[in-house]
Amino acid sequence: MSWLHLEGAVNVRDVGGLPTVDGRTTRSGVLLRADNLQDLTEADVELLVAQRGLRTVVDLRSSGEVHLTGDGPLKARDVRHVHLSLIPEWDGEPDAAEVERVLDELTQHAALPPLPARPRQTDPTDLAGNYTGYVRDAGANIGAALTVLADPASGLSLVHCAAGKDRTGVVVALALSLVGVTREAVVADYLRSAERADEILARLKGTAAYGPGLEGVTAAQTAPVASSMEGFLDAVDRDYGGPHGLAMSLGVGEETVARLGARLVGTSPRAR
Repeated sequence: MSWLHLEGAVNVRDVGGLPTVDGRTTRSGVLLRADNLQDLTEADVELLVAQRGLRTVVDLRSSGEVHLTGDGPLKARDVRHVHLSLIPEWDGEPDAAEVERVLDELTQHAALPPLPARPRQTDPTDLAGNYTGYVRDAGANIGAALTVLADPASGLSLVHCAAGKDRTGVVVALALSLVGVTREAVVADYLRSAERADEILARLKGTAAYGPGLEGVTAAQTAPVASSMEGFLDAVDRDYGGPHGLAMSLGVGEETVARLGARLVGTSPRAR
């Protein structure tokens, strides 16, 4: 897992180098994860596009977020953009209302139902229930995101949302799990965003779209905790028989899973 040091984004990393259950490692230069790309500088764009070869961006933000922040600088380059919101949207809902619900998710106050058959969580930052809500409310878009990442034509792909930890964390965790990355490594990758919690929050607070709703919020309230991802993966195992079963339920077929494995790991048993 290597950080990309950009001027206009703070939570950007390559998910290469993660161990799989069969002793392999994920490839570098295939999948990046990031926070919002709105503030990328010309030097950042040069690094991502010209030097790294970025070809596809999967944007998991809501339409309201996109409308309020406008097009980022990558839109002017030859980079494919796929918008797949994981936040439920309703016709006629003001953009600001969508963003408010996004901030509820970010700050652990969303009124989503708890996971069934799990004891009540004592950690207020545990977001496992929120993450299962993404599957419940936007499962088709999660499936579509995995399909894009599995497509060889997507080339180097980058998945992002606002902070790069929750919506991005769920999609990346499922992609990594599907190709056989160990559960410990999946959780560890998710937790890396905690290293940048202060910078992520400061960046969001400095924006017109997110800042007003984050007044008084601390980095500790937004930093990821292991129980969030562990609880989500537990729910996937319990309710779908594991990530593979969840993928099938979302319309991600065996061939797509095999292509994803071939791209992220190579000719692992799941990619044969």
